[in-house]
Amino acid sequence: MIKKISIGIIVLLILIQFIPYEKNESSASEFDVSKSYNVPDNVSMILKGACNDCHTNSTIYPWYSYIEPVGLFLNRHITEGKGHLNFSEFTNRPLAWQNHKFEETIEMVEEKEMPLESYTFFGLHPEANLTDQDRKVLIDWAKDQMAMLAATYPADSLVMKRRTPPAQ
Repeated sequence: MIKKISIGIIVLLILIQFIPYEKNESSASEFDVSKSYNVPDNVSMILKGACNDCHTNSTIYPWYSYIEPVGLFLNRHITEGKGHLNFSEFTNRPLAWQNHKFEETIEMVEEKEMPLESYTFFGLHPEANLTDQDRKVLIDWAKDQMAMLAATYPADSLVMKRRTPPAQ
């Protein structure tokens, strides 16, 4: 019985290698955050190493992503990350959303919720292990962008509107 289960698992693992899915490998940059915001080289390097694989349209896939089901898991993780924040589509969203995402970036980096611990397990992605100085650079950059928005646009255009529940 155990032999049959083992063979079944091996066959399943082999078959899952052939499930196609779309990879996150676009070079489109029309709405990239750098098109409307100052992204200094030091910030760009931190974003590239720690954020862009999950928060842009262009992921650099590690070797183990070609082994399923790991690749499927990573792709789902990337899709979820882009759903929360996508620097490649950043300026295609309303100003209030952009301002809010800078605010969330500050919060997530300050509280060390980003990058996710799972991203750096077992020494994977050592460039994503942010130092306190890296964190300060990102936080200061996001605060500077929020200050620029506040100085440039009316305050009410930078506030996310509350959604009211539909009338019954």
